[in-house]
Amino acid sequence: MDLLELKSLLEDWAHEFDWRAQERRLNAVNHFRAALDGVQIHFVHERARRGRGIPLILTHGWPSTFAELLPLVPFLTDPEAHGIDGPAFDVVIPSLPGYGFSERPARVGVNYQHVAGLWHRLMRGLGYQRYGAQGGDFGAGVATFMALTDPEPMIGVHLSNLEVAPYLGPGAPALSAAETAYRERNEAFWREEYGYKAIQSTKPQTLAYGLNDSPAGLAAWILEKWRSWADSRGRLEERLSRDFLLTTVTLYWVTQTIASSMRDYFDNDNPRFRVTMGPRDFVSVPTGVAVFASNLVDEGTPPREWAERLYDVRRWTPMPSGGHFAAAEEPELLARDLAAFFGGL
Repeated sequence: MDLLELKSLLEDWAHEFDWRAQERRLNAVNHFRAALDGVQIHFVHERARRGRGIPLILTHGWPSTFAELLPLVPFLTDPEAHGIDGPAFDVVIPSLPGYGFSERPARVGVNYQHVAGLWHRLMRGLGYQRYGAQGGDFGAGVATFMALTDPEPMIGVHLSNLEVAPYLGPGAPALSAAETAYRERNEAFWREEYGYKAIQSTKPQTLAYGLNDSPAGLAAWILEKWRSWADSRGRLEERLSRDFLLTTVTLYWVTQTIASSMRDYFDNDNPRFRVTMGPRDFVSVPTGVAVFASNLVDEGTPPREWAERLYDVRRWTPMPSGGHFAAAEEPELLARDLAAFFGGL
């Protein structure tokens, strides 16, 4: 994180940032909490403005919050008003367990598969018998396991990046040239980016003491990832407003949830709890993939055949811009792809 850029953001956060104005913006949508797995899970629920919408649950990742997904709400609930030729949606946006206003169970093993079960319970509790799921980052993992473990109610799955690797062991087809190139680029990405993941998947609590005590440390830790993984061209505010970035950091700070959010890495990436794909694992639910691959730090552009090892891919859309945080960076592009995908099922 660049020192001068961080100092400028911290100065603004301390003296200019209007949190009350951001509260009003966040409160423009309907918030709820539900008791799931013995804890309170926060979610936003916005229904289609006209007629019956397709129920759709959207899930964020790390270091993000439900706020990343809010720019999608007007496009999805009222597509006609935004010139989108496609269905409207009933949108459900939960905060992952341990993020923001969602509590996290006081135990290990709260991984993709576990959260997928919670989200099925949430959607059924809201009265939906059939529904779709969309996600990026950890949210893509949750959406994948919703379809793997309980496909019956799933209309479709839509991903803005690929979080779960397919099975590549004995008996798997040989990699294509494009897949090999992608894996090599992705491995180079992780050689550059892996430091944060190594500590968060092994000893997150020790790191969390410092981040929870220092607003400067917390901001640097979170915003460096937004700069590196977004289509930022090296400038953090290239696509994301300062108010949005500081709102994201504030949601972690005021709820003191950086420690509980980092447990996602312990529960999903630590070898004791990691769930990997076997030779028979396949998502038979129709899947759409919007490929937002313009990260500042290039993690590689997956070819379609890589995704087809694990998913029944019905729609594959390379996007002209936007990176890891697609819903915040390019909400209209993502919403149009969602409408086209679900409208075609």
